[in-house]
Amino acid sequence: MSAKKGATARSLKRVGSDMKKVDEYVLGPKDYEEIPELNDEWFERATLHVGGVPVARGRPKAEVTKDAVSLRLDPDVIAHFRRGGSGWQSRINEALRKAAKLPPLKRQKA
Repeated sequence: MSAKKGATARSLKRVGSDMKKVDEYVLGPKDYEEIPELNDEWFERATLHVGGVPVARGRPKAEVTKDAVSLRLDPDVIAHFRRGGSGWQSRINEALRKAAKLPPLKRQKA
């Protein structure tokens, strides 16, 4: 027996695994119960990779993006726009465009 084989055998005993037993094991139906089914829901949540690079999901970036800023506004101004429901930040943007006498932006629908 070579030194290399002896070292491997000693390592296996130290770890406590029996690789021969592992290699001989035949998977049965019970072994597959824990493996998730690859159904449509699974694929919807999965990350698609093209050429090893993850592909971005969701709405594509707009040609003209907006800048995030920190702006202090009076609470009653914010409350007024929030009462209108979702899109309140866009409505503030529209009001500011009007006040600055800028033309309204035309949004392209997908």
